[in-house]
Amino acid sequence: MPASPFAAILFDMDGTLIDSEPIWLGQERLLMSEFGHEWTDANQQYCLGGPLSKVGRYMSQLVLGAQEPEFFQEQLVSRVTEELKLGVSTVPGALELAREIFAAQIPTALVSASPRSLMNAALNGFYAIAPDLVGLFDISISMDDVVRTKPDPEGYLSAAETLGVPISECLVIEDSLTGITSGLASGAYVLAVPHLFDVAIQERMVILPTLQGQSLGSIESLYR
Repeated sequence: MPASPFAAILFDMDGTLIDSEPIWLGQERLLMSEFGHEWTDANQQYCLGGPLSKVGRYMSQLVLGAQEPEFFQEQLVSRVTEELKLGVSTVPGALELAREIFAAQIPTALVSASPRSLMNAALNGFYAIAPDLVGLFDISISMDDVVRTKPDPEGYLSAAETLGVPISECLVIEDSLTGITSGLASGAYVLAVPHLFDVAIQERMVILPTLQGQSLGSIESLYR
């Protein structure tokens, strides 16, 4: 087989690897209902992919400043983290793809706009359902590990630097506009698997409706 065209594969976490978006949506709706506000699909779409600072500001504005943005950020992180500790599920197709990447021994990183505490809870849940994938991620980068989180490319640039590979030879897998913007700005190849929104094709980017049914080989062939 020809060598992989990618020096490393950099995964987003929420909505790309871990099917946590329903958890975020449920907790956002619950939190806002406590202030008498109905959290709509449009609200969720606006906040998809974060960063948390944006979500906190938005929620604070919707309730006319009844609480500061930091309150909403802290509440969401605490509530989502506790729910993730009860167990996680993966995005369709993500687990199978991860196993192929691990078997191929391609350097891999997990890059998230979530804080470390939440990321660790999600990773613990992931390894609980896929113990054969312990060690899949050579590194993980949370919002706490960078100065500027997504949509800034710092997280992906830091991941490539830590792995010792050129970012231009990395593949970023993302599901949100915030994350896709981050990946493209880094100079990496991007595999976009969007939901709740449409995204225009750009150079160095491939769009797929789902990871389900995709193999490492089929994805690599899209970039050859």
